[in-house]
Amino acid sequence: MRSVAMAQDVLTGRFSSDGALILSINGSLDSTSTGSAWRHALRLLQEHQPQRLIIDASHLTYCDGAGAALLLELQRRQETRRRRYEIQSLDPAYHALLDLYGRGETQRPEPLSQADSPVEQIGRATAAIWNDVVVLIAFVGELYASLARAARHPGLVRWKDALHTAELAGVNALPIISLLGFLLGLIMAFQSAIPMRQFGAEIYVANLIGLSMLRELGPLLTAIILAGRSGSAFAAELGTMKVSEELDALTTMGLEPVRFLIVPRVIAAVAMTPLLSVFATLLGLIGGAVVMLSLKFPLVTYIIQVKSAVTVGDLIGGLGKSFVFGVVVAAIGCLRGLQTKSGAGAVGESATRAVVSGLVLITIVDGIFAVIFYCLGI
Repeated sequence: MRSVAMAQDVLTGRFSSDGALILSINGSLDSTSTGSAWRHALRLLQEHQPQRLIIDASHLTYCDGAGAALLLELQRRQETRRRRYEIQSLDPAYHALLDLYGRGETQRPEPLSQADSPVEQIGRATAAIWNDVVVLIAFVGELYASLARAARHPGLVRWKDALHTAELAGVNALPIISLLGFLLGLIMAFQSAIPMRQFGAEIYVANLIGLSMLRELGPLLTAIILAGRSGSAFAAELGTMKVSEELDALTTMGLEPVRFLIVPRVIAAVAMTPLLSVFATLLGLIGGAVVMLSLKFPLVTYIIQVKSAVTVGDLIGGLGKSFVFGVVVAAIGCLRGLQTKSGAGAVGESATRAVVSGLVLITIVDGIFAVIFYCLGI
């Protein structure tokens, strides 16, 4: 064997008979000794590029964040080159330090190489979207099974959590939804009254407000607000639990996260979304009534015109949309929360993904409903 002294004997390197490089730590790796040891260790790796690197920590007396960074950097370089790396005789306390500093390293996304062609980048993006769709389908199946089990055995549902979530996601969202619904009806009435005045058809503003709010804008406005407000909250809450390993603790205790955490949230969202949609529609009609009164139309005329334009089918169609939108918002928010990675910005990223994915799926589902209603002649 041949040996190399490094950094004032804090690290000593030797090569075993099978060609493995063994770095023995003698003393402490702290902010004063790690700098020189870092430079010498990387220089030795660059010169010899060993297939196997062994860290002998049997004589390590102290290690702080700087020393942990050195050990993690050596591990990263070996794994990047697809070579072996191991630490021997490391104290469990320093193992916990390495786990703390290196928790986000294994899940760090690899940047795209500059040599990748646009076709390769498109292929990677397509594969990522496809994998996301597969995961979403699997999650929907698991959620459906949990909801079916909850329907057969209602006692398994944590109803206190469901009621608490309904209050946070539904009751607390009522003021903002009512305000936006009223303003939307007011703005639509004013904007449509201007061109209709040219044809003397201002009375049909009531028809426009009634149909658009009941069938489309009421449910859609409610879903968008819930996606930005409640969907992101679900993702952030579950993401925080994932980062702090609370979900792993539930699994260890034999509790399914889907049944224990997600089912109450989905039930609450499904129950509250149609009710919030009704309030948004009602306030939109009130906003339209304010405009019609300002145009010197009696309130009874506005009410009769709305009743003649809309039907029970329009109301049921809007409520059906709201029901599906509630499932989409809650499910995608919880899924993004379960997919939270490690790191400081992981929770914020999950909340952002929940909002974006929720808005995309809401738009897709709304388009599907439009096609179905057209084919059915509704």
